[in-house]
Amino acid sequence: MQYKKINNLLGWLCFAIAATTYILTLEPSVSFWDCGEFIACAYRLQVAHQPGYPLFAMIGKAFSLLSLGNNTKVPYFTNMGSALASGATIMLLFWTITALAKKLLLTKGEELDRSKLILIMGAGLVGALAFTYTDTFWFSAVETIVFAWSSLCTALVFWAMMKWDAHADEPGADRWIVFIAYVIGLSIGIHLLNLLTIPALTLVYYFRRYKNINIKTGAVAFLISIVILAFVQYGIRGYTIAFAANFDLFFVNTLGLGFGTGALFFFLLLAGALVLGIRYSIRRRMVMLNLGLLCVVFIYLGYSSFAYIPIRATANTNLDNAHPSDAFTLYGYLNRIQYGTTPLLYGQYFDAKIVDEKEGGNLYRKGASKYELIGKQQDYVYDHNTLLPRMYVADGDPDHAQAEQFYRGWLQMTPDQTPTFADNMKFMFSWQIYQMYWRYFLWNFAGRYGDDNLDGQTNMRGIGGNWTTGLFDKARDLPKAIVNANTYTPLYALPLIIGLLGMAYHFKRKKRDALVVILLFFFTGLAIVFYVNQPSVQPRERDYSYVGSFYAFAIWIGLGVIALADLARRKLNAQYAAIAATAICLLACPALIASKEWKDHDRSTKMMAHDMAYNYLISCPKNAILFDLGDNDTYSLWYDQEVENIRPDVRIVNLSLLSADWSIKQMQRKINEADALPITMPWDKYKDGVRDYLPYNDAKIAGSIEVKDLFDFIMSDDKRTQVSYENGSTSNYLPTKNLKITVNAGDVLKNNVISADQQSRLTDTMKFKFTPNYITKENLAMLDILAHNDWKRPICFTTSIDPAYMVGLQPYLYKEGFAYHLIPFKVDSMGDQLAKTNSVVMYNNVMNKFKWGNIKTASYLDEQSKSMFYPQLVNAFDELTLGLIKDGHADLALKALHKYEAVLPDINPSFGAAQSKVSLADTSYKLNDPTLGNKLITSVDNYLTDKLDYNYAQLQNDSGNLDARDVQISVSFLNGMAAITKDSHQAALNSKLVAQLSDYENKFSAILRR
Repeated sequence: MQYKKINNLLGWLCFAIAATTYILTLEPSVSFWDCGEFIACAYRLQVAHQPGYPLFAMIGKAFSLLSLGNNTKVPYFTNMGSALASGATIMLLFWTITALAKKLLLTKGEELDRSKLILIMGAGLVGALAFTYTDTFWFSAVETIVFAWSSLCTALVFWAMMKWDAHADEPGADRWIVFIAYVIGLSIGIHLLNLLTIPALTLVYYFRRYKNINIKTGAVAFLISIVILAFVQYGIRGYTIAFAANFDLFFVNTLGLGFGTGALFFFLLLAGALVLGIRYSIRRRMVMLNLGLLCVVFIYLGYSSFAYIPIRATANTNLDNAHPSDAFTLYGYLNRIQYGTTPLLYGQYFDAKIVDEKEGGNLYRKGASKYELIGKQQDYVYDHNTLLPRMYVADGDPDHAQAEQFYRGWLQMTPDQTPTFADNMKFMFSWQIYQMYWRYFLWNFAGRYGDDNLDGQTNMRGIGGNWTTGLFDKARDLPKAIVNANTYTPLYALPLIIGLLGMAYHFKRKKRDALVVILLFFFTGLAIVFYVNQPSVQPRERDYSYVGSFYAFAIWIGLGVIALADLARRKLNAQYAAIAATAICLLACPALIASKEWKDHDRSTKMMAHDMAYNYLISCPKNAILFDLGDNDTYSLWYDQEVENIRPDVRIVNLSLLSADWSIKQMQRKINEADALPITMPWDKYKDGVRDYLPYNDAKIAGSIEVKDLFDFIMSDDKRTQVSYENGSTSNYLPTKNLKITVNAGDVLKNNVISADQQSRLTDTMKFKFTPNYITKENLAMLDILAHNDWKRPICFTTSIDPAYMVGLQPYLYKEGFAYHLIPFKVDSMGDQLAKTNSVVMYNNVMNKFKWGNIKTASYLDEQSKSMFYPQLVNAFDELTLGLIKDGHADLALKALHKYEAVLPDINPSFGAAQSKVSLADTSYKLNDPTLGNKLITSVDNYLTDKLDYNYAQLQNDSGNLDARDVQISVSFLNGMAAITKDSHQAALNSKLVAQLSDYENKFSAILRR
């Protein structure tokens, strides 16, 4: 059979294997993080967060149509889009490897014999199928996320460059380069990672077209590649919109024309210039200029997908992040101005103080008929700066203290120690490069302990979230919870070894091609580390950012087959060596990785993201206003409402977005079945630059002030209501933190959110202390709502929200499931203010309405399900049972306990979850169900003793890796459980716990005395 036919057939076989794998394991509904937003934006063609993903949204929309009107199936088909894109990536990887392998084995004009054919195809199969099952790539392949489609773009341009390389001497071969330019332009509408292929592509062109190949010309070629990359990233992607914005400013403000006329004129001017340039290059037979201009044109054609953003923003979609409807807003949107700036080459240390401010460029906002100047870009001047700042805190970061604590802890610096450039570099190499890149790389090709995000980022020597080969794990006495978990995936470093063997062989036999691959590896890996300059601990693992780098290494895994065969030929003939090398590598890479990784990538039964958002919404009374905060709450909530139309009467308010004027404005209009929020402020009172920050300046007001009066005071433009500063400026301010809301019982009862027997609990005045030390936009909007809602709509907060965002309302917040409901009951000052329940309402929700995301039966639970939401679930049952007992419903509390046992799994992801289970055990004993109580205590006991046994092994063998805090908390838990079982007359279990406690107190006596 011809080489071409075999190559094509096996490439499609790789596609079929990969796509089938991903479809079998894809998540049937929405996933955590950005997926909910992406699906909602695709389904209704809405505007996602910066910098926008228009082509991805349009592709997602096409796949959503396969649901044929069954909205619950929309995420399944958008997830399938990622699966098919990922399968196509594997197919292109196969063809890329075979192209490189063919160049490696055959000289020009040489005939292809059977042994070399086996080696070429074996290399393609091993490399492509190994990458199929790698941890990072597989994770993105089964959910609606940009990285699956971005990887396809990367694979497509690299494969196309191999096609050009193979046909470069033929007429018309440069059409492949124009095609690549078009794909690069399109990829900008998916994700910017694809641009990082440009240096490798430039090197391919240089090696193929230039005869004088040496270090000097190679360095020039490399610099040219960086210039091309910068031109596309900043020139085409960024400054095109900047120029359009400034043209529009002139046409609107100076010539008096309508919005958009200047931008349209600029684009026509740009198109005309490109056309004239192409005609000039044709007339003068300037081939390189012609090719360059054609590439620019096709990049622009691909980039034109971004016309979607202002078009859909102008349509005022429900999800309309930043409302980029004009050129100036679009420029800020594309450049992620909302997220602040990151110092790259020069900037501040984390301990730097602001000593001055410098004015930058003008900032404009679209007004009624003209662009309004709203101020100037403010650049801070710091007193402690460095080249290549790696340990910094971004401007305005509210977590400054936490970041500083992390930096000092990581480098073991004292609180008064000043960071130096040496510290800066040490942090870059140890944390940014090793912990946040090489650790991820080794996850994929050496093996992994588990998915503990926080421990993995903050502890270089710990096991949670760290890499492992598995070769020496038995000697480490690992906790059973680690070894028995789905996420324990030792790969024995076999893929790594084969990849390194392939890389060495590639450099030895085909140095130029190897340089191309290593350039792709570097720019899609370590170069991202340097450019992104991640500060401090991240909210999630960032391995998905480097998938292009792992793709490049998979090429070398494939070429490792050829290297191994070359070694085997010393003992075997060429054909047997080829067969043996292929078989061994197939077993050592794809087969091994698939067998280890399948169990922690099979998300086919998991529904947690969907069902937790459902529970948040169901927890709310009718027409409620629901405040939430984090991505894993918000995006799933948006999905449930926008796609499945679940509880369209509830108005979801993300408090971190509410800090922006555009978000407040959007809240002032109706969406779905939810009316506009009761925000009375006119636009001019809160627009950007107005009341951004109002300080607290105690006016010594006696008693508490009505929230409505306070709101009127801070919204007044009367100079008498403002504080003056030395520079002559004035500002509204917060004169007191002691606030109250007078309650009309009739207004509350009209809502039908409390029962008749609860009416006597109503207070006539809600008094609370406003906790923030200043007022920001989201506080302003919340005070407006509190002042003017008049109990017409229930106000709720998700249970996962940071209490700091509750502005002191905790005494009046009652849990009704997975939302706190603001109810003006008389204050009960006893106990935890956020542990109060409206128990009967919550009981009905828990027993009859909530869904549990298959959490008990799912074959795999991700870190968010286990570490973030499972503790919430256990805590909800704990507080419900205690609330029911307090309210005199012990019989219902026992039923709730049995519901807990029926729907939740027996896992212990954290001390917080364990604490709730111990409390549930205590409640079980008090409700005469010792069987459940003993089961819960035994479960927590196994969790604690597993930790303690591991730490004792560390104490004996590697005391530097012992976690003293874990030991102290675990022993404290054992002590508490011993007391509970004693009081509950569980003699056998109590004896066991007492014996364990005595044993561990002896073993860890030195640590416990600290």
